[in-house]
Amino acid sequence: MDIRNWGKWIMFEYKKATIEDIDELVRTRIIVLRAANKLSDDIDMSVVEKESYSYYKRALETGEHTAYLVYDNGIFIGAGGVSFYQVMPTYHNPSGKKAYIMNMYTAPEYRRQGIAFHTLNLLVEGAKEQGVSQIALEATDMGQPLYEQYGFVKMKDEMELV
Repeated sequence: MDIRNWGKWIMFEYKKATIEDIDELVRTRIIVLRAANKLSDDIDMSVVEKESYSYYKRALETGEHTAYLVYDNGIFIGAGGVSFYQVMPTYHNPSGKKAYIMNMYTAPEYRRQGIAFHTLNLLVEGAKEQGVSQIALEATDMGQPLYEQYGFVKMKDEMELV
């Protein structure tokens, strides 16, 4: 991160999303999925939009999801979210509480100004306040340096059925 821009993130509004922001959250989710998966605008995302709306409606009401929307003088420029879930308690995680960071996005013209780092910090600190000690995410090539700078490391023992 360019240290000269470190304090610029302070100039922006970081709004904790509420149920009133659901349309903005769904719109943002589609932007993130298109960018992360390199999908063109002509790919139909209507099912994902509908399911995302249902997810946000439930998860924001229950507290299973926290999201931040970032604005520059009322213009949307970034976002990030964290989903909370429970697994069986383990030796390393006696509470079984886990969190998954997702939907991190910064508009291209606002990148490298500390916005994503500050959004990530808000999400991580919020998770820690809820007693969550295991926080994971899936990183794009572009996002990986940011997450490594924050302290995230690649997992070596986890597998996924595809």
